[in-house]
Amino acid sequence: MNKQRTFQTLPLGALALALTLALGGCSLAPTLQTPEAPIPQQWAGNVPTAAASAAVDWQDFVTDPTVRKLVEQALHNNRDLRQTLLNIEVARAQYRIQRADRLPGLNAQAGGTRQRTPADLSAGGAASIGNTIQAGVGITSFELDLFGRVKSLSDAALQDYLATEEAGRAARLSLVAEVVQAYLTRDSAQRRLKLTQLTLAARERSLELIEQRRRNGASSAVDYQEALGLTEQARADFERNAREFSQATNALALLVGDHQAVAALPVAVATGPLVLQQLVPDMPAALLTRRPDILAAEHQLQARNANIGAARAAFFPSISLTGFFGSSSADLSRLFEGGQQAWSFAPQLTLPIFDGGRNRANLDVAKVRKDMAVAKYEATIQTAFREVADALAATDTLRREESARQALAASSTETMRLSEARYRAGVDSHLRYLDAQRSNYTNQVALIEVTTQRQTALVSLFRALGGSWSAAPKADAGNS
Repeated sequence: MNKQRTFQTLPLGALALALTLALGGCSLAPTLQTPEAPIPQQWAGNVPTAAASAAVDWQDFVTDPTVRKLVEQALHNNRDLRQTLLNIEVARAQYRIQRADRLPGLNAQAGGTRQRTPADLSAGGAASIGNTIQAGVGITSFELDLFGRVKSLSDAALQDYLATEEAGRAARLSLVAEVVQAYLTRDSAQRRLKLTQLTLAARERSLELIEQRRRNGASSAVDYQEALGLTEQARADFERNAREFSQATNALALLVGDHQAVAALPVAVATGPLVLQQLVPDMPAALLTRRPDILAAEHQLQARNANIGAARAAFFPSISLTGFFGSSSADLSRLFEGGQQAWSFAPQLTLPIFDGGRNRANLDVAKVRKDMAVAKYEATIQTAFREVADALAATDTLRREESARQALAASSTETMRLSEARYRAGVDSHLRYLDAQRSNYTNQVALIEVTTQRQTALVSLFRALGGSWSAAPKADAGNS
């Protein structure tokens, strides 16, 4: 008889599990229609519509080995990135917690009670003391997901986790770009510092020459004061550039997370470009599958859509199950003997009748949050398009400006050389020679700045395109 009872009770748990799996696929979440990208189909300007097929990641984009090593150290040491990665781990754990609610939890249970029954309540008419000892496995308040509430919450948690993971990709991408840009800023300050140092030395020698000529009556006191003013201006510029170089070094060290690595950087300035000099983007629609912030916004939209399903399911009945299967006895020594099997099965149905409008308000909140997610998704796409368009415009115009600045700097250098020769020969005045010096210095500084700006714009394009794009043919890169 005990064996027959055991055979009949075992299918109850299997039946509950089968019912859960059969109904778990039901969901009241609305079908999500991803909004169309509110951006043009192609880039403005003279941007090629076809690109080479070679994919470029940040290791290929950063051509300078020193900068590449700094980026690798930053990805390993940067504290802000470490916090972002830990947030991903938290989101992953939260999803696993929510996903666990979709399966019944089995717990080993053991307990006992000792109870005295008064005589007037006892069936035998005499007071009695009873013992009950139980041991087995049980299910506690497992919800049958008839209308997909638990599934919708699990789906929302999954999408939130995926959004956080994309945010981690965006943080890595931003860190790579920030390290390269910080190095470019430091390199620019170092170049200007070296230029100012050479200029100051040249002007000090010129000042000594003017002083000798003034003593011999060949120059006036005005010439001397003008040369002195130009020398002090160079000295002030040197101190300013030294300050900017020190601050740029500190900023780079903060990003890299290793002050010793930055302090050990070579003193000599870079002799060539630090990043690829020619990039050709894909069509704007490629941003939707490449940029991590857009992908994160899309996952957040899917999460808000799943929350609507959970809010809708709250209007319908819910069934929770509590069960136990094991052994029960009044004596601990007989607990596991034959015939002591015990089981209990306690389903509970809950049907919302009146909640003061709570469920309706929760559904309204879920719908509004989805609309907010749609607006954020579209705004993220528009922002991405603008960033790429700005970077393309910057790289295109700065390339031509850099070419013009190079020609201008070469011309001003030759003008200064000729002016110095004419001044020493007594053909031109000292004022014209000073003007040539000032113009040449200004043009050299402007060339350094525009070269840095162009490479910085290329890094901005790298970030705006999501860290992957198509590179232009190498033959074109030499013409940049």
